[in-house]
Amino acid sequence: MKKFLIILSSVVALALVYDAIYFRLGWYIDFQPAKAVTTFVKTDGDKIYMDKGNGYEPFEIRGVNLGSGAPGAWSTDFAIDKETYLRWFQYIKEMGANTIRIYTIQQDVFYKAFYEYNKNNPDPLYLIHGVWVNDYIQNSHRDAYSKEFYDTFLNDCKTMLDAVHGNKKIALNSVSSAGSGSYLKDVSSWVIGYILGVEWEDLTVAYTDDLYAGKDGYTSYQGKYMYTTQDASPFETLLCKVGDKVVEYESCRYKTQKLIAFSNWPTTDPFEYPERIKNFFMKCAYVNAEHIKTYDTFLAGQFASYHVYPYYPDYLTYIDDWSPFGIADKSAYINAKGQLSTYRAYLAMLTTHHTMPVVISEFGVSTGRGMAQRDANTGRNQGNMSEQEQGQALIDCYEDIMAAGCAGCCVFSWQDEWFKRTWNTMYAVDLTRTPYWSDYQTNEQYFGLLSFDPGAEKSVCYVDGDISEWTESDLVVQNGGMSLSVKYDERFLYFLIHKPNLNLETDTLYIPLDITPKSGSLYCKEQNLLLDRAADFLIVLHGRENSRVLVQERYESLRSTYALQAYDFDTYIASNIPDIDSPRFLPIQMILQTATVLLYNDNLANSEVFETGKLKYGNANPSSPAFDSLADYICSGDYIELKLPWQLLNFSDPSRMMIHDDYYSGNYGIDYIKINELYFALTDGNSGGRIPFSSFKLKGWGNQISYHERLKSSYYMLQQLWS
Repeated sequence: MKKFLIILSSVVALALVYDAIYFRLGWYIDFQPAKAVTTFVKTDGDKIYMDKGNGYEPFEIRGVNLGSGAPGAWSTDFAIDKETYLRWFQYIKEMGANTIRIYTIQQDVFYKAFYEYNKNNPDPLYLIHGVWVNDYIQNSHRDAYSKEFYDTFLNDCKTMLDAVHGNKKIALNSVSSAGSGSYLKDVSSWVIGYILGVEWEDLTVAYTDDLYAGKDGYTSYQGKYMYTTQDASPFETLLCKVGDKVVEYESCRYKTQKLIAFSNWPTTDPFEYPERIKNFFMKCAYVNAEHIKTYDTFLAGQFASYHVYPYYPDYLTYIDDWSPFGIADKSAYINAKGQLSTYRAYLAMLTTHHTMPVVISEFGVSTGRGMAQRDANTGRNQGNMSEQEQGQALIDCYEDIMAAGCAGCCVFSWQDEWFKRTWNTMYAVDLTRTPYWSDYQTNEQYFGLLSFDPGAEKSVCYVDGDISEWTESDLVVQNGGMSLSVKYDERFLYFLIHKPNLNLETDTLYIPLDITPKSGSLYCKEQNLLLDRAADFLIVLHGRENSRVLVQERYESLRSTYALQAYDFDTYIASNIPDIDSPRFLPIQMILQTATVLLYNDNLANSEVFETGKLKYGNANPSSPAFDSLADYICSGDYIELKLPWQLLNFSDPSRMMIHDDYYSGNYGIDYIKINELYFALTDGNSGGRIPFSSFKLKGWGNQISYHERLKSSYYMLQQLWS
């Protein structure tokens, strides 16, 4: 018995050692060094070719970017389960896409689902796999040759290869921004290639290039599969080293090769722009994949990967003479609508520059209500686009991409992601709580073709004129024969307003809201309204084109953070601080990142803003033929239905009913306070005297969210195009 236990213990110990060495450390012995390396995908000129069993044929990448975020979870929680992936794969295939792109190693369930979906499938989905570089590393003091950057980057590449080939076990949190688990399903036969890295921070690239300029070993590299030209920068040389070692590792260990690309975007594109463009956009870094060449030993080949959106940074809009970029006649880029498409022109610049296939691995527009940037030429903005407008913008971008001669593209993105943030709204919300509510003002959350709408099966309310979902328990205000009902979910506050003999075009209805106990006004000056509580917001409903939400001057969020950029004054100078009971109610504005200085040739020009408090009329029910996802309100007989996003009313985290504190009482910016109730009033302005308010209790939902999936209108528009 003792001998048996010793033998058993030895076997277990050997198994554990083997598991650690092979699956975790990645050690291996090449037992077939003479075995030929193969590939089923390769490049030739500006095209990508794939062998599906009958020889190589041209292959156009029609892809979608798949993130790892889900409502109620961060992307790094990798909370998506196998059944969801399988359902999504089917949706993606039915849309007409042939490829999925992921940015980092996912949880092991992704690869199990991908294997299950593709196994015995004559029409599989293909995969482009990325390798993430930690944001903190890129934004730290480190250069790209530091151990934390280079060694980690290369090791993560090898870990990704082992996971793809089903030979890896990854402990939780052992790889930054990556999943964990047992990766024992070999999905490599459906992997097209790898995009190494992320959107490079220009300062990291410039710092690396400056630090190692002219130093031996940093501007030249000759590997087994890749080498640099004499013009290569230190950063490009580093990329060449990593790419070469990735090909070498996969060739030696797995006897196969895939396409290789290095992530890039306009911020680090290879073009030289006029000084004023470089100065305004901080164009200080360049990454040129043409400085990285391949030997014949690399059978698969290299492609150039770019993330290119229509709106930023749209350098060409601010340049009159395009001839330095090989474009002598701009008229060639005027589309059928008579619009100058700087987007198509920029894509043509990329394909003309490169001798390898160009893939636009990210492009898209957002259906969020908020907006961060405008496309001044074609209106394909970053946000504030309906789902139908999103679909048309994606179609237009796709046609531009293909007309420019690209080898394919990947739409950003497959699903909406609640956890995301955007530069022009992140100041206004609690960034530690974003997964727990759907912030319709933050455009970055709504790039998806798949929406996560609140409610387990359907939303608590649809703004469509059908009032059957409203009950007596929702009633909050009764005043002069009029009434106001209220309810809410993870995305909106909903209102039902009733006024006998309502005429939306001639009547004016006011809904004052008291949100914060710290400030507010008992008098609305422009509207001449007297109130019995200090209001912070005023909803004004008057005609389809002239309805909006106004904010009391003291509680204006934009002013608290962007007064200098938008209004050209410092709001925290004592003489500029609004009175705590100021009677002025102002339009709610959102700042945009546009090159107003370049547009107007005025270095003192203020940043552009747009009125995000203006209300849009329409039907917001997805099941309606008249559906408009940006519609805020609709009138039906004597009733008005209205929905407002939480952030518009200065909620920083509605899941816990946290709002903005007073900006000026020692905070000098945004802090948060909790509230347990709101106060509403309703008037047509004709009652005289002070308008009474009624209380509405707030509970929040904490981390207990509910949602259901819905394919957006844009999904079906792309399906029609690609199918």
